[in-house]
Amino acid sequence: MNIFEPTETAPKILVADDDPAIVRLLADRCGLMGFEVETVSNGLQALGRLRRGGIDTLIIDVQMPELDGLSVSAYLLEYSKRPLHVIVATGRRDAETVGTCDSMGAFYVRKGGNFWEDLESALVEAYPAKAGRIRQSGLRSTGIAVPMRSRVLLVDDDLDVEGFLRGRLDKCGIDTLFAADAEQGYRIACRDEPAAIVSDYSMPNGNARYLLSRLRTTPATKDIPFIVLSGREISAANERSLKRDIGGRPGVAQIVRKSADTAELIGALRKVCGLETSMI
Repeated sequence: MNIFEPTETAPKILVADDDPAIVRLLADRCGLMGFEVETVSNGLQALGRLRRGGIDTLIIDVQMPELDGLSVSAYLLEYSKRPLHVIVATGRRDAETVGTCDSMGAFYVRKGGNFWEDLESALVEAYPAKAGRIRQSGLRSTGIAVPMRSRVLLVDDDLDVEGFLRGRLDKCGIDTLFAADAEQGYRIACRDEPAAIVSDYSMPNGNARYLLSRLRTTPATKDIPFIVLSGREISAANERSLKRDIGGRPGVAQIVRKSADTAELIGALRKVCGLETSMI
């Protein structure tokens, strides 16, 4: 059975990435090139959307929560009964990833300094009739860097905690941003749109509840996963309050107790953003 519907006049691109900043950049740029764009933030969402049909090109990250991008791509390329262009956009450059893309006939585009140029080349090859529109969009000259790895914002007034977690997350393939209080955390989240936020519960200039409320009422940050990392016990009532939706947007994804053992925190992050699973 054909799981895809006939194409529409304007080619439709699905962008799948757990980094909201990259999703926004790709959606804006592909829109300028004349594509219709939809976005999802994890592999299961991508698979579900593609099964409903109407997508012509998939731009997908490798390391994502729920289901990795290579597994999604392999499934779709095997079962699609009509052409589907797949562009794997990833910070990974290992021979296995590149080889897997080649074996599937997928385009490999590495996140980093040449990302926009390589993405433009892939789209021109996939849609030669749209080459002029794609090149006129100024994709190569965007000047906006695309980070190679997922980024997590750590919000904590304890520099020792920041240093310890930075080292642990780096081993899991995650870059970190840091803020010393809730106000600074809010500004950095709006500016950089990290894949997830890990925040201390009690901080200067507002606690985790205050920070979460501000994030959920700001369009750029309204859906960023939020994890509370607390050095003290949080009452059941406060825990329920933190996890409650805010204006239809998700509350705290998980509350984790501060500890030298980061297994619980890493597990929570693995659910909401891509990690190098070999390092977990």
